[in-house]
Amino acid sequence: MTLVNETSPIHLRDYRRPDWSVETIELEIDLGIDTTEVSSRLTLRSNPSSSAPLRLDGEGLELLAISLDGSALDVHAYRYDKGVLEVDGARDGSVLETRVRVRPAANTTLEGLYLSGSREHGFLLTQCEAEGFRHITFFPDRPDVLTRYTVTLRADRERFPVLLAGGNPAGNGELPDGRHWARFIDPHPKPGYLFALVAGRLENIQRDYVTADGGKVKLVIWSEANVIDCCHYALDALERSMRWDEQAYGRNYDLDVFHVVATHDFNMGAMENKGLNIFNAKYLLADPDSSTDEEYRAVEAVVAHEYFHNWTGNRVTCRDWFQLSLKEGLTVFREQQFSADSNSASLKRIEDVALLRRTQFPEDAGPLAHPVRPAEYREINNFYTATVYEKGSELVRMIAGRLGQDGFRRGMDLYFERHDGQAATIEDFLSALGDANRIDLSPYLAWYAQAGTPRLHAKGEYDAARCEYTLTLSQQTRPTPGQPEKVSLPIPVKLSLFDRQGTMLPLHLDGDEQADGTEKVIVLDKGSQRFVFKHVLAPPVASLLRGFSAPVVLECDYSPEELALLLTHDADGFNRWEAGQQLAMLAFDSLHEGHHSDACKAWCDALAALFEQHAIDPALLADLLTPPGEIEFADRQSEVDPGRIHAQRQTLQHRLAERIGIDALLARYHALSANAHQHLDNASQARRRLKRRVLELLALVDAGQAHALAAKQYESAPGMTDRLAALGVLVRDRAPQASDALAHFRQRYANNPLALDKWFTVQAQVPGDAALAIIKQLENDPAFTLKNPNRARSLFGAFASTNPSGFHRADGEGYQLLTERLAQLDALNPQIAARLATAFNGWQRLEPLRRHAARLALESLAQREGLSPNLSEIVGNVLQR
Repeated sequence: MTLVNETSPIHLRDYRRPDWSVETIELEIDLGIDTTEVSSRLTLRSNPSSSAPLRLDGEGLELLAISLDGSALDVHAYRYDKGVLEVDGARDGSVLETRVRVRPAANTTLEGLYLSGSREHGFLLTQCEAEGFRHITFFPDRPDVLTRYTVTLRADRERFPVLLAGGNPAGNGELPDGRHWARFIDPHPKPGYLFALVAGRLENIQRDYVTADGGKVKLVIWSEANVIDCCHYALDALERSMRWDEQAYGRNYDLDVFHVVATHDFNMGAMENKGLNIFNAKYLLADPDSSTDEEYRAVEAVVAHEYFHNWTGNRVTCRDWFQLSLKEGLTVFREQQFSADSNSASLKRIEDVALLRRTQFPEDAGPLAHPVRPAEYREINNFYTATVYEKGSELVRMIAGRLGQDGFRRGMDLYFERHDGQAATIEDFLSALGDANRIDLSPYLAWYAQAGTPRLHAKGEYDAARCEYTLTLSQQTRPTPGQPEKVSLPIPVKLSLFDRQGTMLPLHLDGDEQADGTEKVIVLDKGSQRFVFKHVLAPPVASLLRGFSAPVVLECDYSPEELALLLTHDADGFNRWEAGQQLAMLAFDSLHEGHHSDACKAWCDALAALFEQHAIDPALLADLLTPPGEIEFADRQSEVDPGRIHAQRQTLQHRLAERIGIDALLARYHALSANAHQHLDNASQARRRLKRRVLELLALVDAGQAHALAAKQYESAPGMTDRLAALGVLVRDRAPQASDALAHFRQRYANNPLALDKWFTVQAQVPGDAALAIIKQLENDPAFTLKNPNRARSLFGAFASTNPSGFHRADGEGYQLLTERLAQLDALNPQIAARLATAFNGWQRLEPLRRHAARLALESLAQREGLSPNLSEIVGNVLQR
């Protein structure tokens, strides 16, 4: 099959230094909604080893004027075609000036300069990562061209009273005809993808901040007036993030101002533009009435993430887009560290690993599998994936664990010292970490180059005569597209041994002079290795991969009793949860095979006992009471029937609820409901988390009573966490009270876009065949539009990616509806269309009837005329590999 708009791949092996760089750029931008004119003045530097002519990127630009070294160019002295401007006669030190026209209001891709909101009340802003700057002006739009920026903005004062750009303010004033201007200068060289501007009617809150090295900074958050009161939590989170980075990494902020702007029209979560972060409002606005506890934590995490980019991404950027995880994976790791320090480390680890398994493991196991650092790409926007972000973070965590806290800090200090103001590579990163600790970390490069999730097989043998426990570890990574052969990777395995009473044992590894504590890291760096522990007086139970010390799938022949022991006694909160997940997997397998299981009894009995222990952290208990999701269960099956998986998971939860008992569930629910309030401290959030889980379990064994309680909880909820939890139970169960609650929610939040997104999502997640009719009905709601990324994701993203039993209908109608909407969305916003299309990843593992229907829908989409390169690449990869 030939796909339309298929572009030629770009290869890592072909990297070469830029032929031309830009020492300084001066931009003068006359802003307007329909048309904006951008004048640029580039001071050029040539690469002495290259004789190539000057070539600049520029897409969708109307060229109005061009001159070189002060002289207007004849039409024969330059060529502008297919997104490239080629200019004759440029030399080292030349100054190229251009003036172009762009059209913000017509830009629905939300890349480059565009209008957010309505023509009457919206504002202008930019998004330039990865290659959006070329939609604004001519420039060598690649991350290794670092330039100092001076930006002057001009606009009508009444329509655009606020003018912002990256860098430090450097003046402002009045112009004739009711216009005004503002200038910004960034003293730090940066690539074009970090350019940003904002212009419009916005309000702000602000705070003065003094860095650890004495710098005075003005922190300012901007939003539209009706939501400015929802920005205070983000401002607090920003200050906490800055202080944490000073203490944990010794990094101080380096400009006089830090601007943050919220918009409802944004393809990503947020963008770390130097000194002018732009946020999807979903990750900046927060208030108890419309935000859940999870959303508060997400705001805190994303604010931290974008701030931490100031050093891991901005001050040290990536040499090319193949190194994307150098800034993203590293910054996700730093964000996770911050969140763990700010909240519960164990719960944060559970959340992060659950996300990895739900999003990245399936990516690694399907046709869209790619290395953390791919060898090639066609459309870079398609590589903002869970592999680059979440798996990339796990690789940093794994290496940090290998070095220890002090060693990792030494390595990061050296990394910043060596590469500040540079565009670096993953080799540079590992070299700095290794050199600072006199360790060769080059073997870990294989993790960055190899796709797929390694499977770590563990087998323990006890020798009673010698009082020795031998742990044999082996690894295997399954073939992935383009990589049929795999190499062995270094896999750090943190472990402990427990006796049968649940006591941790001292670890005396053969070769060590004496026992070395009760927890140890061993490294498997071959296909298979044996590790012998001495002076073990009875057969132990091994707690392996503690804290999830490497991003692998652990395969170990645990008995149900051994897993129940770890679930009950392991001091590592993550491994306690992991033991419960593994035990639930065994219980599910037995249900799938249609027979009674000791695993199911062991799982239910252990959790029922824990349920009675009121000393346990309620949030941890809530997670322990939650079995793996349908996506994780599907990973264990060669032919996937999502409807059957959903039904069997429900059966598994029903047995757990029966074992705990209605009376116990009711008593705990009422105890957790007493004195309900919306405090954000960890204890209050933990109570709400457990209350939601208890209500869900109660609905499985006493639906009538649970629905009555949910309806009451919805009506009296002091905040969105309890309100949405109650609504979710009513809607997913299709309870009689659901329609009234949905109508009330729709009316109450009619003017709150983020809350309305929840209203769409909770309905899109109704399981089973009923979901499709609901989706079609919701499409007709006046508030639904494909033009807004959040709204498109709230309906079709939730339906296709988080509701397997609803999307994967046996008749294929779910596939047909999604592909039709993807084609419509592709004409508006190719990035969002491509990301939603990844819901088809793994379709080849569906049972035959669904597999055939999915193929037909995908082939029909692939044959449509005019697909964007973004969507064409995803569909092609899913189909052809």
